[in-house]
Amino acid sequence: MKHFTNILYVLDQEAEQPCGLERAVALARGNQARLKVVSVIESLPAGTPLEGLDLTTDDLQAASLAESQQRLSALVEPLRGRVAIETKVLTGKLFVEVIREVLRHDHDLVMKCVGDKPPMAALFGSEDLHLLRKCPCPLWLGRPQDDLNYRRVLAAVDVEPLASNKEQAQQQALNATILDLAATLATSEFAELHVAHVWAALGEPILRGGMIVTPAETKITAYIEAERRSHSQALEQALADLESRLGAEALRWLKPIRHLRKGSPREELPALAKRIEADILVLGTLGRTGISGLLIGNTAEAVLQRIDCAVLAVKPAGFICPVVA
Repeated sequence: MKHFTNILYVLDQEAEQPCGLERAVALARGNQARLKVVSVIESLPAGTPLEGLDLTTDDLQAASLAESQQRLSALVEPLRGRVAIETKVLTGKLFVEVIREVLRHDHDLVMKCVGDKPPMAALFGSEDLHLLRKCPCPLWLGRPQDDLNYRRVLAAVDVEPLASNKEQAQQQALNATILDLAATLATSEFAELHVAHVWAALGEPILRGGMIVTPAETKITAYIEAERRSHSQALEQALADLESRLGAEALRWLKPIRHLRKGSPREELPALAKRIEADILVLGTLGRTGISGLLIGNTAEAVLQRIDCAVLAVKPAGFICPVVA
């Protein structure tokens, strides 16, 4: 079972209420993890005199820092009896400073809230998108309207049987992380665990489009059914691997509900999340590992734009963060 050990909660300075902080405290307590709560303030130019005032921008920066520290301390004080909490005010650009904090102190989960609108539709071009693309550890993005207790956890895995050996190894490692995190969440929340894989038969539109000599319909049908079985078996193997890590008893208790959906992930995953009323979607941001800033791919972005639930986004092994500590 995957456990977090060092959680970083990012406070939204503009939010009236600390969305998700209660969940961060509960998660830290349940995992016996360290919890750090940070806020990020704007960095002002150093040493600039303020015309007509006996002050400089350094004075404003110090006052802003003191005010933020005071607010942060007051916010977490009622929660300190439940878990030890460290507070810290960072100065600079939010996504850069949060990622630097992750790199310097080995945080294994970042938690942050998005706005009141459907979360992912409003992300792009924002600090949250930068975090999705560049944060080296799992990123949990919640919403103010989220229930404190999740009822349904949806894990999206990619089990493409036709991938190369190297790609399959990368997929399996990422799927293992996704499923371990989803299983941990479902266990701690006493929630249903749903596991989804969206598949398509390679070349089906061409076979049905008349652009080549079309085989008999029965052969096309048989081919598509064979593809479905292949993807189904790969999904079952991913769950068997999960069982080997968790143990048979734990998996029997979780009773993961399988969803093998035919079509496009960008359409099927949001539709499934809506249909089952998922509280959180756990998915990998699949893309080019090792290339700075290009990790989150077109499919992942399209899915995130369409869903209306919390997200736990996971990076594949080998990701190189473009931000330096």
